[in-house]
Amino acid sequence: MNRRRFLKRAVILTGGLLSLESWSKTAESGPQMSRFDYAALKGRARALAGRPYNVPDRDLPESLAHLSWDRVQAIRFRSTRSLWYAKPSRFRVQFFHRTPLFKDRVRLAEVVNGAVHEIEYDPAMFDLTKAGVQVRSLKKDLGFAGFRLHFHTDWIRDVAAFLGASYFRAVGTDTHQYGLSARGLAIDTALDHGEEFPIFTDFWFEHPTEDSNLLTVYAQLDSPSVSGAYRFEIAPGPTTVMEVDAALYPRKPIERVGIAPLTSMYYYGKNDRRSVNDWRPEVHDSDGLSILTGAGEWIWRPLVNSRGVRVNSFIDENPRGFGLLQRDRDFDHYQDDGAYYDQRPSLWVEPKLGSGDWGKGAIQLVELPAVDETFDNIVAFWNPAEKPKPGQELLFSYRLHWGTRMPLASERAQVVATRTGIGGVVGQKRKYFSWRFAVDFVGGELAGLPAESKVEPMITASRGEVEITSARPQKEIKGYRAMFDLKPTDFSTEPIDLRLYLRLDGQPLTETWIYQWTPPPPDERNF
Repeated sequence: MNRRRFLKRAVILTGGLLSLESWSKTAESGPQMSRFDYAALKGRARALAGRPYNVPDRDLPESLAHLSWDRVQAIRFRSTRSLWYAKPSRFRVQFFHRTPLFKDRVRLAEVVNGAVHEIEYDPAMFDLTKAGVQVRSLKKDLGFAGFRLHFHTDWIRDVAAFLGASYFRAVGTDTHQYGLSARGLAIDTALDHGEEFPIFTDFWFEHPTEDSNLLTVYAQLDSPSVSGAYRFEIAPGPTTVMEVDAALYPRKPIERVGIAPLTSMYYYGKNDRRSVNDWRPEVHDSDGLSILTGAGEWIWRPLVNSRGVRVNSFIDENPRGFGLLQRDRDFDHYQDDGAYYDQRPSLWVEPKLGSGDWGKGAIQLVELPAVDETFDNIVAFWNPAEKPKPGQELLFSYRLHWGTRMPLASERAQVVATRTGIGGVVGQKRKYFSWRFAVDFVGGELAGLPAESKVEPMITASRGEVEITSARPQKEIKGYRAMFDLKPTDFSTEPIDLRLYLRLDGQPLTETWIYQWTPPPPDERNF
């Protein structure tokens, strides 16, 4: 738990719970199931979607209901009560206590040879002394708020955590540094009528074999609009990989559904320095959205801290991957020895081959204004072209890669920095307002090009005039820098879409840089 979670908690909606008291009695119309597996869980979710949504009771005992932030942080799980603590296993599971920050009651269970064994809440699992919680007031059916996973390479630091709505996070074991989050599902993100936050109501942990480096976790998702069944196969490592299978059963039509949603924070950086009163050069968990389209084109879209709510759609068919990445790994560019933004993980979504096509749709990027670094203001997800309807079964399978090294990268040069500022020619009086863009590319064939190579910057803009263009080698980075100015031709503050790549002899040398720039109001166009 952290400050960002605390702020986010105020807008999380609740979902319904389905009792674990008897696995074979899952729903009035559901089949009788003697063993637990993913197929049975999907049947349970389908049956649940056919029933009215049930808003759960989120009340907490008086001793928990008014805990301050500091007292919540004082609650500690006793490691000796971890699941599989006394058994030969490379995994252990610890549990989060319910608090005013995370009120939703989550049920947990272990699956052994297909049989379900519920994990009962016990206040003795937690050290509540410093939090000042009266243990006598805590009932045995209180439940949990979520859980975190520990791996045998480090029993102190966790490798993944599921906490709040359908949010979860993971780390690569090379840095053990948390950053951005993923979610089970996003519904109506950035729509005027408000976002709906489904929650994971139940989790089942499949007992791993003694030498297994893979843990399987199942989850039930529920909300007013949809019920779902999830299976996570989690493999910790320098890049932690999660195999995700999701089966969704809508209760009602959904305007905007987000598959494999990612949530991150971008406060400011090289390209967006409106918050220049902070002493640090940059503050962000991710610096760009990377996309590998179904046609094989690599796209890089730098993130911004937008002035208002902004939604960009990248239309595609059967995308091969997308992710929110932290490409800049230089500590000197952040100078933060507490948050260590240079070590924050990237997260790449890879649709699984052979799991069915994702079809037509769009990778959507939502950017919200953020007043500080505690606010997650970036969301990215896959939005199918066909809107979900009641009675459907929607199946999606994909891999999540968490870490500093992603499984795929363009063979062509990549964008490593985007800088912006006032345009014009140094030493000459400016006669009009323009804005400068400087984009650095590294990799591919760039380092080996002869100095006389006629590399061209291919630039397009949806509005305005592009001028003072150039592309020249940068020995310091063993790459090239493309530069251009954009001169607005009207007083509109509507965003302008920009597109850039470098080519030589008619052939592309780089991935495609895409940017959306919002011109300032006329009274701010000082030159």
